Amino acid sequence: MKLFDYWRSSAAYRVRIALNLKGLAPERAYVHLRKDAQREADYLALNPQGLVPTLVTDDGQALTQSLAIIEYLDETHPAPPLLPGTPAERARVRALALAIACDIHPLDNLRVLRYLLNTVGVTEAQKDAWYKYWIDVGFEALEASLAKDPATGRFCHGDAPTLADVCLVPQLANARRVDMDLSPYPTLTRIEAACRALPAFAAAEPARQSDAES
Repeated sequence: MKLFDYWRSSAAYRVRIALNLKGLAPERAYVHLRKDAQREADYLALNPQGLVPTLVTDDGQALTQSLAIIEYLDETHPAPPLLPGTPAERARVRALALAIACDIHPLDNLRVLRYLLNTVGVTEAQKDAWYKYWIDVGFEALEASLAKDPATGRFCHGDAPTLADVCLVPQLANARRVDMDLSPYPTLTRIEAACRALPAFAAAEPARQSDAES
């Protein structure tokens, strides 16, 4: 397998965590988003959306969208499972993951922020306020959901990491990058600490990637 990755991409961060949890170490290629490498013809031929990550399987199929890639990994390498055993439990974990991957992350993605700055004409301060606002909206709901649900354990669901945790940790990293106050979210940060204590999460952190700071 070959992973097309970028150190600051939270979607790619999710896939790195999942790969590490599965004990998989694909070949890596780095797509520099801030230099628009994702818009180059060779990469667009692989992933027409011009996004990362892309995972090329051993048989040459190019998989896109981080959650689809992670579910592929979970089906092809089932241990340890990233989705729990019953339909209701799987629905809960997917809902938590999608609340981040579909409702928070896209509003603060690089291409949206660039559009706000370059086309709409907002200031840096207004852009940062937008970024923080949508994370706060999403985190408020996640905190309330996780704090009250007895299915929440050491991690988002029980006492082993799932797809929900794989999405949560990168989103918290995004929040920390803009110095957000995370004190209103003690359940989220408690789960984050449990995740980051695991080698699979720690090794996936942006600062530990070989293209970090590039």
